[in-house]
Amino acid sequence: MYNKPVELFEPYQGFIRGNMFPSLFDQYGKIYDIKPMNEQAELLTYIDIFDFALIDLNLYLDVHPDNAKMIELYNSLLQEKKSMMRKYEENYGPLTTGSSSLNCVPWSWDNNPWPWEE
Repeated sequence: MYNKPVELFEPYQGFIRGNMFPSLFDQYGKIYDIKPMNEQAELLTYIDIFDFALIDLNLYLDVHPDNAKMIELYNSLLQEKKSMMRKYEENYGPLTTGSSSLNCVPWSWDNNPWPWEE
């Protein structure tokens, strides 16, 4: 099956626009750059960016399941998100209860301060 090339924003640009697809983007207000205050906030922002891109690509793939290039991009972004999550968890603790960093004794889900406690 022929896979028509699809133009996409880079993940950050799609995130701040609310849409990964320039052909579907309709600017309804001013676009603001995100400026995290510290490394922890920056890592969380990257995780959010990759989550957003993955959800948008997942929706596209629901309609175009044979687009190999988009599946390849999806898998690449998923690996980048996992890398950011590992880096975050190594430095700041687990993000979810399904985190691999929780597979230890003692249970470490609530050992670190919550983000709003710092």
